[in-house]
Amino acid sequence: MATLFTQIINGKLPCYKIAETDKYFAFLDINPNAKGHTLCIPKEAVDNLFHLDETTYHGLMAFSRQIAIAIQKAIPCKRVGMTVIGLEVPHAHVHLIPLNTMEDARFLNKEKLTDADFKAIAAAIQAHL
Repeated sequence: MATLFTQIINGKLPCYKIAETDKYFAFLDINPNAKGHTLCIPKEAVDNLFHLDETTYHGLMAFSRQIAIAIQKAIPCKRVGMTVIGLEVPHAHVHLIPLNTMEDARFLNKEKLTDADFKAIAAAIQAHL
């Protein structure tokens, strides 16, 4: 069965897409720690980030860097943090989280955003790619 993220990539589930290449996909987290919290994933469904082949792993890091730079330009924050935890969905993914305090990096406090908020945030990040 396809992972939740594979279904998003294939357009079977909606998302707030930030960017897509032939190998990678970025979209806003729908339960964000902070405005602009973005997930970057390889299109290949591999459960563990460190089980990706080296080329795909390095490509995902380069893709994530481009997205993080755009987030930093679009969302007021001190920096963009990166974390890999990924037990919820068996598909390797990187969290890019705009940080103003260390509390933003914790997965305890969540932003409540509307559909319009998500669309505006996605458009702002895309404008810097």
